Amino acid sequence: MMNTTETPNICGLKRSDFQTTIENKQTDLYILRNSLGNEVAITNYGGAVVAIMVPDKNGVKANVIQGHDNINDVISSPEPFLSTLIGRYGNRICEGKFQLHGKKYQLGVNNGPNHLHGGVTGFHARVWDAQLMNDQTLVLHYVSAYGEEGFSGELKTTVVYSFTDDNELVIEYLASTNKKTIINLTHHGFFSLSGIANPTPTIENMICEINANYYLPIDENSIPTGEILKVEGTPFDFRTPKTIGQDIESDNQQLKYGAGYDHCFILNKNEEAELSFAAKVTDPQSGRVMEVFTTEPGVQIYTDNWATGYKGQFGATFPKRSAICIEAQHFPDSPNHTYFPSVVLEPDREYKQKTVYKFGVM
Repeated sequence: MMNTTETPNICGLKRSDFQTTIENKQTDLYILRNSLGNEVAITNYGGAVVAIMVPDKNGVKANVIQGHDNINDVISSPEPFLSTLIGRYGNRICEGKFQLHGKKYQLGVNNGPNHLHGGVTGFHARVWDAQLMNDQTLVLHYVSAYGEEGFSGELKTTVVYSFTDDNELVIEYLASTNKKTIINLTHHGFFSLSGIANPTPTIENMICEINANYYLPIDENSIPTGEILKVEGTPFDFRTPKTIGQDIESDNQQLKYGAGYDHCFILNKNEEAELSFAAKVTDPQSGRVMEVFTTEPGVQIYTDNWATGYKGQFGATFPKRSAICIEAQHFPDSPNHTYFPSVVLEPDREYKQKTVYKFGVM
């Protein structure tokens, strides 16, 4: 029997609207609350974060992440990766092909000629085992079978969501495998700091800072060319804060390939795997600020270039460029670029990473 007890919340979501059974696994809604009375709402279907309720400069709380208000819409969303967990491999792998220990692998292809975000049945489309540890911590667990979407090894994955009293959404990832494999986990939050609405406002007026001196240029299929280029003198220079829209329509081939920003930025690090500042987004209108810290070597910045104005939570609509995604990760297509940081996981090693999204006001 499912527990259908409804507890009052400020996000307006109903637990019963997120409960169903998929392949003998039950989906549910979990709400984390901190001492400030703010909330994060998560479903164990794909680890989708469906609400982050934080105040603006006037203390007015709104949902600053794009999501749906029931499980059926989460499952059938026009944006299948809407604010979900991503695995086994975040971002693209060219033609879904790579070699590992001398063997050729072919992954599912679901983005033109490429493998994207773990494939059609990636981690975003799986029911995770969930345990609410306390008011502020949710633990999700999933075992990815050998051969799932073409990947080698059985992969055991644990993701811990914590919502701190400093309004930090902390996401910690742990994974282990029984055979050598590749892994690149991330979370694909679609953040709208002004609050979701009908229509959700553009992000182009928001001010963005990215702690990166270099980025990875892409080809016409959004695969890294293998070059590592300086951001200096390009529309990709966010080392000094500027509006997202300032250069987004520049006559620049890279922006044309991505239909806007859809590129991996190489984060400035003092040492490998340190938890350090990655990016900051400020919404001048609401006064909300989001800072991102991660142990990962890169962030994929995606400016929601393909959204169509589809319907989301409580009548909100999500037009083109109404969200920014800051996906902390290893680099796209890494298995095919030997000098990119390794994404290989050995059976005797543990995969660990941590990313923090901290919310505040100007």
